[in-house]
Amino acid sequence: MTENTDATVAGGEDLPGWEWERTVEDSDAVDVGDSVTFSKEISDDDVTSFAAASGDTNPLHLEDDYAAETRFGGRIAHGMLVGGLISAALARFPGTVVYLSQDFEFKGPVRIGDRATAEVEVVETLDGGRYRLSTQVLVDGEAVIDGEAVVLIDEEP
Repeated sequence: MTENTDATVAGGEDLPGWEWERTVEDSDAVDVGDSVTFSKEISDDDVTSFAAASGDTNPLHLEDDYAAETRFGGRIAHGMLVGGLISAALARFPGTVVYLSQDFEFKGPVRIGDRATAEVEVVETLDGGRYRLSTQVLVDGEAVIDGEAVVLIDEEP
């Protein structure tokens, strides 16, 4: 099992607070039962940056007074931002991972300051280097997203 708590992005910038682990080290060895997790705290900066990048400026995500009057009683993170943690987990599989499909169901809100953990597990090996995965995002042990993905995993160039 590999674990990393000092993740980096292009250019080598450290991003404190990211945590991940995986059960497989070689893209040729990926098999049913292999898994990857990725965890981070969802910050106000994450939410405002996602709004700017995506154009989703729903006041439920950005305006305290507005969000306080909704069924959620306060601001929540964009569902697609939280779903993006699944993609972050996939990026930690060995090899070159290409997303082919994803379906998920939103089961609960994620609030600013929540630590969210994406868990992905290979549930079926398909032909041509493709895999079917179970995908979840958890907050405090409760699923806030539940779904399934299909990915292609090639060796790194």
